[in-house]
Amino acid sequence: MRSLRARSLSYTAFLIHRLSGLGLAIFLPLHFFVLAQAIRGESELDRALRLTDSLVVKFAEWGLVVLLTLHLVGGARLLLIEFGPWRGVRSGWITATVITSGMTGCLFLYSLVN
Repeated sequence: MRSLRARSLSYTAFLIHRLSGLGLAIFLPLHFFVLAQAIRGESELDRALRLTDSLVVKFAEWGLVVLLTLHLVGGARLLLIEFGPWRGVRSGWITATVITSGMTGCLFLYSLVN
């Protein structure tokens, strides 16, 4: 039987993966809306892209990159657990997911500043 800490760690990883997927699903309609502006013409697309210069949108882009990294690495962890010879929670993999997401977020934030 697994310890309470292991169960809560795997539940936290599950919850982060689920919430990051929902965040990405919320982003998709906004992304499609901006892409649809390209069909309307260059001036419409330029107007939509001018909105991306605001600080709020830059912060949202950073959050999106972090969500994408969390979802990607967390999904890879799930695939390894599901199809690999391992069973149970792997706290090292969960830690690697958080560290990878944090590093990606910091690199993206650095690219926004410079």
